[in-house]
Amino acid sequence: MHEEEEEALLFLDRVLAQEANPPQGAAGDAEGKGQDMRLVVLKDFLANEEMYLHQLEALLLPLKPLRATATTSQPVLTAQQIETIFYKIQEIYEIHKELYDGLWPRVQAWDSAAVQGHLFQKMASQLGVYKAFVDNYKVALETALKCSQNNNQFQKISEELKVKGPKDSKESHTSVSMEALLYKPINRVTRSTLVLHDLLKHTPPDHPDFPLLQDALRVSQTFLSSINEDIDPRRTAVTTPKGETRQLVKDGFLVEVAEGSRKLRHLFLFTDMLLCAKLKKAAAGKPQQYECKWYLPLAELVFPSPEESDACPQVQAMPDHDLEDVKMKISSIKSEVQKEKANKGQSRAVERLKKKMFDNEFWLLLNSPSIPFRIHNRNGKSYLFLLSSDYERAEWREAIQKLQKKDLQAFVLSSIELQVLTGSCFKLRTVHHLPVTSNKDDDESPGMNGFLHVIVHSATGFKHSANLYCTLEVDSFGYFVSKAKTRVFRDTTEPQWNEEFEIELEGSQTLRILCYEKCYDKSKMNKDNNEIVDKIVGKGQVQLDPQTVQTKDWHMDVIEMNGVKVEFSMKFTSRDLSLKRTPSKKQTGVFGVKISVVTKRERSKVPYIVRQCIEEVEKRGIDEVGIYRISGVATDIQALKAAFDANSKDILMMLSDMDINAIAGTLKLYFRELPEPLLTDRLYPAFMEGIALSDPAAKENCMMHLLRSLPDPNLITFLFLLEHLKRAAEKEPVNKMSLHNLATVFGPTLLRPSEGESKGPLSLASDIWSHDVMAQVQVLLYYLQHPPLSFAELKRNLLYFSTDV
Repeated sequence: MHEEEEEALLFLDRVLAQEANPPQGAAGDAEGKGQDMRLVVLKDFLANEEMYLHQLEALLLPLKPLRATATTSQPVLTAQQIETIFYKIQEIYEIHKELYDGLWPRVQAWDSAAVQGHLFQKMASQLGVYKAFVDNYKVALETALKCSQNNNQFQKISEELKVKGPKDSKESHTSVSMEALLYKPINRVTRSTLVLHDLLKHTPPDHPDFPLLQDALRVSQTFLSSINEDIDPRRTAVTTPKGETRQLVKDGFLVEVAEGSRKLRHLFLFTDMLLCAKLKKAAAGKPQQYECKWYLPLAELVFPSPEESDACPQVQAMPDHDLEDVKMKISSIKSEVQKEKANKGQSRAVERLKKKMFDNEFWLLLNSPSIPFRIHNRNGKSYLFLLSSDYERAEWREAIQKLQKKDLQAFVLSSIELQVLTGSCFKLRTVHHLPVTSNKDDDESPGMNGFLHVIVHSATGFKHSANLYCTLEVDSFGYFVSKAKTRVFRDTTEPQWNEEFEIELEGSQTLRILCYEKCYDKSKMNKDNNEIVDKIVGKGQVQLDPQTVQTKDWHMDVIEMNGVKVEFSMKFTSRDLSLKRTPSKKQTGVFGVKISVVTKRERSKVPYIVRQCIEEVEKRGIDEVGIYRISGVATDIQALKAAFDANSKDILMMLSDMDINAIAGTLKLYFRELPEPLLTDRLYPAFMEGIALSDPAAKENCMMHLLRSLPDPNLITFLFLLEHLKRAAEKEPVNKMSLHNLATVFGPTLLRPSEGESKGPLSLASDIWSHDVMAQVQVLLYYLQHPPLSFAELKRNLLYFSTDV
């Protein structure tokens, strides 16, 4: 507990104790002395009030620049985070500024008969603002601490806020942390009540101020009594039947598989038990409450081993195309919201769209997680949750296992005890909102869109030699996706990977790094998917701060994880710069050179680089998990690019030795760097319109005619790639890459128009960009799902169809 908190609690106890013995006013024979004491009390109060105003000013100082950056694509904090941290601070400042401005001239020109009580009475009537502040205080503090941990720029701001010193002080400013300043309003409301008590004690009962101060004190004491539990940190826990304190350690929204379907639950981990609850719909005029679905004492909780997973219910995976369709809907609805706002549309229409967006985001949140998190009761009952990331699964497991190291006993709660505990969850919870964008501010940045370049250098701190590798995850649409994986560094305590990856970001705000120990023991096989379960030996995350990473230079950082330190570097490239199609200055190469020039030079129908990369992937990469989705090492990709550009004799040798993800990455890079997309700039608008047609026959005619309209080298290469991607998707049970996954990877690469055809900087309109990308994905998916197409068959049909769709 902070010293200030202890001091405030002593004040609070004193104030509440004085309710039983309210002051009766100064005695008549000591009236003169009483009047002087009133002046002394008010002067002391004004001096403290001046200091309090300076503290609030220091707290509010970064608010304006933070809000300014929140409306850009590179915010320091999101608008929602700013609102949470600085909630009601401005209103509190205005209340006390008005009180100070009213009192100061009265004290300077003191008149013992003058009335001041109405000023305190007005302040007391506005204490509802403090109630709102107190209710939000815990989440404000947690948000500030979390943002400080994840954002270096905000950490510097929050650690040294400059508070102006008193007029007679030698020090003009003092440095105070944001955490300390956020506690000042809670401290101040108790002090203000004490001042009222002291003023009343020195005010004669017949003075006009007496009834006004008495009323203000009554209101203040009633207010303090009502928030006593909220501001006393000793009361934020629940007492167990044994009289011990049951603290909330961790909570969050998770998806539970119950009765064969997915259910959104709020899971509460206490020091001795796990409680799974459902948030009930609030009745009119009543606060929201939780309903307990089940609870499990930690003494009876066990984690099943991989081979025991057979006894648990199996995971029902949602088809990727359904998830992608919903993402497209969300992007489309968000665009409509922005258009309504730009056109100053009716608020009802905007609210309807927001409701529709929330429904889709809620569906995605419920159906996207697929990583099983299983727990058992020793008595036989099993529970299954689905998480979006191995990182979150490890967090929950570690938190539970840490608590289980204590001497825990099994117990059974009575219905009353369970009711009291469940009732406390609403106040105790630390996670208040679902991680959906519709819970955020309309103008809030959707995160970073573009490409993050990451070099995983090395790791230290391992206690024994092991086979070690790292994976990289980033968030998108509220959940995390694994994006890259280093090679396994064998039998070492100091792996030196030095591997570079290019990771595509889609509204991403966080990068996670997980370090694994590779397991080759087939007895430790996960029955769900026949994959050997590797052990997580460390994990950590870093907030993607645009100010830090969006520079030309690499930004080096270290993540500490359970004693292990992973060193990495990163830099960010915005989408419009990274995806810019730049024609090669050297027409002798293949990258950045028109496909017609390359095929003519090679006297081939399909570029050599495309044929060789596809051949190698089909030879030894078709079964690779995440093929084309997992990033290859950037340095390997650049080496292959240079070899193909130079037409090196060692290409085949390099391909056979190179990591398969690097070869897949080279193929993607080739198509991305074409001076115009494979499906051409000229036909891009027609593709976008054709895929939007609702009549199946019209869409078929249009989409086939567009293929026939492509130049021969482009069409033949596209059909060659199309058949390869279909063969890769046939291995989906093994490689986890469906047609939709592959369309998501290749769609923008094959269709995105070159810079000259773009309509403005797309990075400034990420919602529109997302809508375009979804359409590009749908175009490729249409052809992937189509029955086999051949060049000869397409060219035989010479019927004319207008491209004016």
